[in-house]
Amino acid sequence: MNEVVDLLAKLVAIEDRYREVEKRVGDPDVIADQTQYRDMMREYRRLEPIVAHATKLRQLHGDFEQAREWLNGTDADFKDLARQELPALEAALQSAYEAGRVMLLPRDAADDRSAMLEVRAGTGGDEAALFAGDIYRMYVRYAEQQGWKVEFISAQEGTVGGFKEVVARIDGDGVYGRLKFESGVHRVQRVPETESQGRVHTSAATVAILPVAEAVDVELNLSDVRRDTYRASGAGGQHVNKTESAVRLTHLPTGIVVECQDGRSQHANYDQALEVLRTRLYEAERDRRRSEEAAERKSLVSTGDRSAKIRTYNFPQGRVTDHRIGLTLHALQSTLGGDLDPVLDALHLAEQTELLKHA
Repeated sequence: MNEVVDLLAKLVAIEDRYREVEKRVGDPDVIADQTQYRDMMREYRRLEPIVAHATKLRQLHGDFEQAREWLNGTDADFKDLARQELPALEAALQSAYEAGRVMLLPRDAADDRSAMLEVRAGTGGDEAALFAGDIYRMYVRYAEQQGWKVEFISAQEGTVGGFKEVVARIDGDGVYGRLKFESGVHRVQRVPETESQGRVHTSAATVAILPVAEAVDVELNLSDVRRDTYRASGAGGQHVNKTESAVRLTHLPTGIVVECQDGRSQHANYDQALEVLRTRLYEAERDRRRSEEAAERKSLVSTGDRSAKIRTYNFPQGRVTDHRIGLTLHALQSTLGGDLDPVLDALHLAEQTELLKHA
């Protein structure tokens, strides 16, 4: 299998980099620099499974070549043993080879980051706000199942419940990479509680999953940011008070507006709002680059178009349909309850399959 040999040759460079990173994470100078140490550990954790897989692939390839030698040799016992083992070895080697190709696919440098979750009610009035609340809680439950930390940032509540808009930060390794395909328009079909005649209504909510930006990612001139304070209103978060602690930041060059009212103090709200502003500016720049590369990008799922309808939650039929990959699951309640892995796994597999066609 020449293709396995070629893949192993590519993996050598990764193994060399892994050993270099392994040494650096133990360097006192690196440990003393928290930012550098965090980045090194993030890269170490990313490379570790690839190196482990390279070892496995190399062992399987060696066993396969040994069995082929026995099959072509003169020893009758070894020839018989090779005939028995070769089919299983070939299947295992092919599987490991395909898995290795997936590991070497181009990856988004932001995949390892935490993420900002933004959910906004779309068309549908009060029902859309209620649905936005359902979607928000779905992601919170999923995050809790993964052991991620969810930090509520801001919200504008609906008049009968749910949210017109809600923003939260989800912290953990690989949050953005896992959830990034969730950005887009989510549509619900169900009978609202206020509907006396039992008619099914359609409403929507827009989800944005953004990689959390760090200060070094965005050159933000604070003179370009207008800061306003106001009294927090609505339930918001548990720390909302009656002083003017809520903060609104307006980025004058782009018109991006960020509000935060959940912190214990105006200073805490300002820091959170500044982080959200950096994240939105960072994503705006990523969007610009994606647009420039669109003609060359061979991607089925990660279009980056958050205005596209990506999924429908149909209550009468108890189903969830992802329109990008034609996936339908009759598991509506479990999905809304946070069991997102069946959908997320299918999306990532579809993306990998498409990218492999052009690798």
